[in-house]
Amino acid sequence: MPPASAAADHDTDDVHAAAAGDRLAFQRLYRRHVERIHGALCRLAGYDHARAEDLTQEAFVRAWQKLPGFRHESAFGTWLYRLAINVALMELRARRADPVGYVDEDKLPEHGETPFCAAEREELERAIGKLPPRARAVLVLHDIEGWRHEEIGNELDMAVGTSKAQLHRARQLLRRALGETP
Repeated sequence: MPPASAAADHDTDDVHAAAAGDRLAFQRLYRRHVERIHGALCRLAGYDHARAEDLTQEAFVRAWQKLPGFRHESAFGTWLYRLAINVALMELRARRADPVGYVDEDKLPEHGETPFCAAEREELERAIGKLPPRARAVLVLHDIEGWRHEEIGNELDMAVGTSKAQLHRARQLLRRALGETP
């Protein structure tokens, strides 16, 4: 993968071209960013791959539509990521905080390189997928995606204290689930 500055340089040229209607430039942007976007949306969707795929496609459709209005105040990747998360959160709100049901074990994500063994990763993904929807959303946004509670509160229409309480609840449920032996 190229260094961030090289990717940002390619993005800048491709963003300008895509905003002018160049579909090949947009395809390059898509290929450059789809894995990160899909990964974040997959976690938010509780590892429901079909749903994450739908959300990913919706995010890129919206990006294509909104690209002429992109103001270059941030990196394209940052703008796209935020747009994609907003797509997922709008769906979460539309479903009245019920983003997914529970996921079958065979629908868990493929395994890439992880800092821990595959069995531990599966167990963690399964436990995250079974968290209550809002608690899962807060956990993913805060602990995995790095959002602050203020940002989570604004996006999920909840008080900062509620976001903190949901995170605490999610972590407790995860500890409990991961402490159990099958």
